Amino acid sequence: SPQISFPPEQRMVLVACGPFTPSDSVTFEPLSDLLEVVARDRPDVCILFGPFLDAKHEQVESCQLLSPFSDVFRLCLRTIIEGTRSAGSQLVLVPSLRDVSHDFVYPQPPFPFPDLPKEDKARVLLVPEPCTLDID
Repeated sequence: SPQISFPPEQRMVLVACGPFTPSDSVTFEPLSDLLEVVARDRPDVCILFGPFLDAKHEQVESCQLLSPFSDVFRLCLRTIIEGTRSAGSQLVLVPSLRDVSHDFVYPQPPFPFPDLPKEDKARVLLVPEPCTLDID
């Protein structure tokens, strides 16, 4: 199982579940609010569960998005990774069966993100669903 190690002191772990958009748009306003909390509270670990781009979202179901699902999803991941960088939080991203741009199989493989910035590779953990995460 993936393991995250820290010095022996108290840890702050922030856990949030998607979807990270309002039901009537894909503006990711709730995600922006969450990233403000991460920047303010600087948790040691931030675990985010999908869906990141929800297959049940009305604009996804009716094909009203102007960009391909994969582009919107990639923008969402990039926003999360860049938005948590200054806090220095370990970031764990867990897929959901409702992520429209990911494999609809169970168990789910981790998100593919080959162009993950080099400075974030040690900080960002892409895990399968289900998984066991060992924090210390």
